[in-house]
Amino acid sequence: MYLFETYIHSDVELMVDQDELADELLRAGFHQEDIYKALSWLEKLALLQDADKIPYLSGSSLTSVRIFTAKEMGRLDTESRGFLMFLEQISVLNPETREMAIDRVMELETQELVLEDLKWVILMVLFNVPGNERAYDQMEELLYCMTEDENLH
Repeated sequence: MYLFETYIHSDVELMVDQDELADELLRAGFHQEDIYKALSWLEKLALLQDADKIPYLSGSSLTSVRIFTAKEMGRLDTESRGFLMFLEQISVLNPETREMAIDRVMELETQELVLEDLKWVILMVLFNVPGNERAYDQMEELLYCMTEDENLH
């Protein structure tokens, strides 16, 4: 999240050397093990764009229904699964980006995943998939509007 928030809206070149980035994160106070896990997670996100290597990213149908596995339901509560469905209904996510988001959520090393975490993962997925600028903008707006609404309550 730190990397995304720090670099996403800056003019800093995102394609920096991983060693240089790791050194910067160490200086920012992150532990080396966490840095390498985060960089690996982001690298795997980038690899998900290659539909030839990920079978669930090809041949999706607009009439299909997503059934969650027991493991996925253990990670994604009812609110999170409903939010994914909502994002598909308003065309922020398509079946491919939904699956990419689920894949990345399942790889997070956290005991408890909250809806806010899911929103950030979705934003990172949309940012990393070319041609999703409109969906990314919609998700960013939803993220910040919902965060402001929660702060008001």
